[in-house]
Amino acid sequence: MVEIELDGQKVEVAAGSMVMHAAEKAGTYIPHFCYHKKLSIAASCRMCLVEVEKAPKPMPACATPVTQGMVVRTKSDKAIQAQKSVMEFLLINHPLDCPICDQGGECQLQDLAVGYGASSSRYEEEKRVVPVKDVGPLISMQEMSRCIHCTRCVRFGQEVAGVMELGMIHRGEHAEITTVTGETIDSELSGNMIDICPVGALTSKPFRYSARTWELSRRKSVSPHDSTGSNLIVQVKNHKVMRVLPFENEDINECWIADRDRFSYEALNGEERLQRPMLKQGGQWIEVDWQTALEYVVNGLQCLKKEKGANSIGALVSPHSTLEELYLAGALVRGLGSNNIDYRLRNAEFAAAPGVRWLGRSIASLSTLQSVLVVGSNLRKDHPLFAQRIRQAARKGCVVMSVNSVVRDWAMPVAQTLVSAPGAWTQALADVAAAVAQEKGVQAPVASGQASNEAARAIAVALLAGEQKAVLLGNAAAHHAQASSLLALAQWIAEQTGASVGYLTEAANTVGAQWVKAVPGQGGLNAAEMLAGGLKGVILLNTEPVLDSAAGVKAAEALAQAEMVVTLSPFKTNLEFSDVLLPIAPFTETSGSFVNAEGRLQSFHAVVRPLGETRPAWKVLRVLANLLDLQGFDFETSQDVLSKATGVPAGQVQSVPAELLDNRTAVVPQAAASGAADPVVASIYQLDGLVRRSTSLQLTADARLAREGAAA
Repeated sequence: MVEIELDGQKVEVAAGSMVMHAAEKAGTYIPHFCYHKKLSIAASCRMCLVEVEKAPKPMPACATPVTQGMVVRTKSDKAIQAQKSVMEFLLINHPLDCPICDQGGECQLQDLAVGYGASSSRYEEEKRVVPVKDVGPLISMQEMSRCIHCTRCVRFGQEVAGVMELGMIHRGEHAEITTVTGETIDSELSGNMIDICPVGALTSKPFRYSARTWELSRRKSVSPHDSTGSNLIVQVKNHKVMRVLPFENEDINECWIADRDRFSYEALNGEERLQRPMLKQGGQWIEVDWQTALEYVVNGLQCLKKEKGANSIGALVSPHSTLEELYLAGALVRGLGSNNIDYRLRNAEFAAAPGVRWLGRSIASLSTLQSVLVVGSNLRKDHPLFAQRIRQAARKGCVVMSVNSVVRDWAMPVAQTLVSAPGAWTQALADVAAAVAQEKGVQAPVASGQASNEAARAIAVALLAGEQKAVLLGNAAAHHAQASSLLALAQWIAEQTGASVGYLTEAANTVGAQWVKAVPGQGGLNAAEMLAGGLKGVILLNTEPVLDSAAGVKAAEALAQAEMVVTLSPFKTNLEFSDVLLPIAPFTETSGSFVNAEGRLQSFHAVVRPLGETRPAWKVLRVLANLLDLQGFDFETSQDVLSKATGVPAGQVQSVPAELLDNRTAVVPQAAASGAADPVVASIYQLDGLVRRSTSLQLTADARLAREGAAA
């Protein structure tokens, strides 16, 4: 540790730290633009000049290493004058358009100009003009004349997103930030560039000129998409979601969010929103009141139970639903006497698990891995923020390896990729296991494993080295026809190498769905059996089986044969086979809870009132149960439901109990190819109903490539 004196205060910081780090620790603010705690140091703006005793001139706080006994003054006349001089230079070419700038009210330059800028300028020359650039549907670069060349966006692309999509060309007053070749910005994390831009150069295209920042109310929420559980700030005006930003949480999403977390809100205000209950009469859809719709559903379920038996009724539920909704859907179906409920819509295998499948370690610990083997995942697109953490680990020397059907660009160095068809992934893992066994001199778990496979041997050697290591199974591995064998092999490899084993779980509540047992009970039908036509009465909670299930278009054919299909959704969907549509609230219009991949439970409140006659799904399910005369559904709040579902008083539950988290399996590993179809995995902007209906996300390169792939 090094001790320095900062504005008369003694501060201890680690050797190698900069003066800026000491100031942060001391709670002293030093004005800056280019410095960002998550990015490398550029020292390009010079706004953080401070006085260092015995130094001949002011020094940049962000790039001046601390030394023992150093004396720093951040508010001396010399420091303040230097900062004011830098501000004068920064404003020479900056356009005088604050009144119409979309960044007005949350602009770092505007704020600091008040404290360090002069009331007039000594420069009378014409200001420079930078050409307009079109870089895609998410980021606006219409006013790059405002850019102060802090290069935060460039460094973010290189260091966090892993793709240098922006760079600086030319020098002096001709310098400009650009994509160089005129291409679009296509990173799945690109929206974070908007947040870190300290001026109004990079702005949000969908939000642009929609509202002023001081008109917006800010409310906390949790992302309903992938299993990171990103913390959000949802900004609201006149009971309408206007913008979504990250809420900093170092343990989960740090200060970043994925683009689907940021821009999917467009679907909340789209034309496809279902605002009133609807019934199909004579092939035509008509709007009805809630009482009529609920009575129709209740009468239908009662008749089916009486005539066909309770086992003819079942529920297919989305793992993007809240914990409370999943619990009540299961309780409703079981209350009717059926065990047919499942959230595993894309799975090909439905083996019973002894516990709750999860990540196997904390999300934050992904940043400290020294070696990691990822099986069956397009990591960068399936889990952008997990990939970002592993990318940071790779920058510090982590050896990243994969078993996949193709070599994918993860925007990070991948040391080894075992490429094989999905049906041969078990053989690929058996080869890795054989190589581990040979290195350790133990018996391999599968006789057919080939230790001579060079890629498998390299993976084995890397996993045996170091201390922090993991074997992570992706969405394709979870949905695989031999998912249990893949887990068994991964478990053996992890045990022998001292690694953790876990799942990069697919959805916002995949872990939560297991916790509240949204899976079939004794004798119940699984999702594949239900989607093959095994039901007469079907409840669809927040799901579109044609797009969300492994059955695809065959799901529509099977569901069309059912006597009654009830869709609970925020959108007008499943029209071809449903009999009734009940409008339920998306995550912004209801309270609830999600459980992320590490088992952390996060509850949230509604941020806007329900649109039209939309109702929270947990209330709809509760009322249906009451009308069906089922016992145990007297809940007043979603917190009451949460307490019943978890068995823990409201406000005290924070995570899935450790004794329930279990990635072990007793299955004997098999390396034989299954010959089954490739596992079904949703592309990044087809994961759920919200992202599918976000106009801007559907205009991105990722969405276009997914459509072209589907068409092919």
